[in-house]
Amino acid sequence: MTTEPHSFETALAAAWPPSAWRDVPVLLAVSGGADSMALLRGVCSLRVSGNGGLFAAHFHHGLRGEEADADEAFVVEACRRLDVTCQVGRAQARRSASHAGQGPEAVARRARYAFLRQTAARLGARYLATAHTADDQAETILHRVVRGTGIAGLSGIPRTRRLGEALTLIRPMLAIRRSELMAYLAHLGQTYRVDASNADRRFTRNRLRHALLPRLARHFNPNVTGALLRLGALAGEVQGIVDHWVDELLDGCAQSVSADRVSIETAPLSGRARYLIREAMIALWRRQDWPLRSMGHAEWEALASMATGSAGQKRVFPGGIIALRRRDHLVLSAASRPEEGREGRNTSSPFA
Repeated sequence: MTTEPHSFETALAAAWPPSAWRDVPVLLAVSGGADSMALLRGVCSLRVSGNGGLFAAHFHHGLRGEEADADEAFVVEACRRLDVTCQVGRAQARRSASHAGQGPEAVARRARYAFLRQTAARLGARYLATAHTADDQAETILHRVVRGTGIAGLSGIPRTRRLGEALTLIRPMLAIRRSELMAYLAHLGQTYRVDASNADRRFTRNRLRHALLPRLARHFNPNVTGALLRLGALAGEVQGIVDHWVDELLDGCAQSVSADRVSIETAPLSGRARYLIREAMIALWRRQDWPLRSMGHAEWEALASMATGSAGQKRVFPGGIIALRRRDHLVLSAASRPEEGREGRNTSSPFA
């Protein structure tokens, strides 16, 4: 007698069909929490014979002592039972942060994703899958609304992102609610680890999750999460149209392009909407792999003003990017190419 698949597995298969990954190596990021355990169990249930391989990766951040040691042991044992090879990485984030002059959580997050990318490359993985859910998406969108963002930020976390020639980051659970995966884990009798720091309301994300979103649901809209998800989907559609226009604009005016220098013909920008010019500057920064995280609305607006203004203007932007307005060109050049903060839009980490 054939057992019907659980609705979670059906939703996961629809979002990421096994036929897309059965013949390539896949790496799953597994923390041991409920979300990642649902991803691990779901993918294992959908696994079919093929030429690929299924691997898990767990990163010990060095922040939570014995609790983190127990997380690692739990994930390693769970993977052993499921016949999944588990790769483990470790970092001493507090020690690293003291040298970097930054918070240990931020340093640990970067170290984790560096480990994931390095592990994926070593295994020849085609996909790196993370367990972000629809609730994570809604929280991210609300966070950006509160902090301040544009259309790109409102589109939320992208479902996929190219990390290299052969590696794609994928979030196959991005349309699945956390309540659905919790029901799935209960159905399986699958235990999971609980990170106590996720309840610490000193962190903005936790205050949004545990205080603001529930209050909005009680007093304003019971389906506020669904409303935020719809907003994100619509913003993503709009941004897709804008990106198409921006690509056409840049293809027509970007000249003398090299890794450290771009000359932009300013005549094609004349009469263009200010928003489109700002978006073109953002897209150019991404194409050049220049630092984005210190660039905000004021900086993009300044660039738009230089692109449409008079000759003779000069300004140095974050990351040492020098902008010089000549008679009919805006010349951008990198005085240096710092590694810090060069990935993604200025809306969030690419792995948010």
